[in-house]
Amino acid sequence: MAMRSSNITVSQWMTKEVMTVEVFDSIGLARRIMAENRINQLPVLDGGKLVGIVTDRDIRDAYPTSMVINRGKEIDRFADTYTVEEVMSFNVMTVHSQTPLATAVRLLREHRIGSLPVVDGGKLVGIVTRSDILDFVLSGSSLSESLVANPRKPTAKKASSRKE
Repeated sequence: MAMRSSNITVSQWMTKEVMTVEVFDSIGLARRIMAENRINQLPVLDGGKLVGIVTDRDIRDAYPTSMVINRGKEIDRFADTYTVEEVMSFNVMTVHSQTPLATAVRLLREHRIGSLPVVDGGKLVGIVTRSDILDFVLSGSSLSESLVANPRKPTAKKASSRKE
């Protein structure tokens, strides 16, 4: 018997062992953790409480363009002088472990984000990422078949022409 889509929750597909950083950690450390674990985002904690998220893009955008082009040891020194708090996003969207997975998929797609930290009782208990959703889709459940059969693509906004 197939599981009803409303019964499939984030807790069944989230990553439970979450890599995190603290607000005072360097962006160099965050970059190394992401590279070593092949991930693109890290929840940011302050005294065990989720306060934000830092992505590989946040870190990349922090580097001056000339440094990105020239690379070298200079980039490592730069990364070790800035803290995660200086580049992270503070307004992080979260879900609960009992949130329906379909709701998490909709949030990821509508907000064009790569992950949703999972918080229960004020404590970070997991993270659901696009990769977790792909694992779910590949599992062949009836909900995944429904999501694939009825995709709702985000509508592109037309760029307005600039007046000069």
